[in-house]
Amino acid sequence: MYKLDITTDALNFTKSLPAKQFKQIFTAIMELLKNPSPHDSSMLKGYPSLHRKDVGEYRIIYKFDDDTVYVLLIGKRNDDGVYKKLRRKLG
Repeated sequence: MYKLDITTDALNFTKSLPAKQFKQIFTAIMELLKNPSPHDSSMLKGYPSLHRKDVGEYRIIYKFDDDTVYVLLIGKRNDDGVYKKLRRKLG
């Protein structure tokens, strides 16, 4: 099982979610700790080390190495805001 490293931005986003969506996101993150490369995730175009996983109407942006899954951002799926935040975060 992998360790979890979640950014403050991602953690704060989850705090604003209704209970049902929080549970869905939390469950998806726990699954990523078991298998960080599931069949329903994909690489982000333009960011070779980053992956995305869609969970209902939300998207988890993450990367992983040999022992840790790094959750960078969580945002609305059909909202370009998550990618704008990602570009600002990565410079």
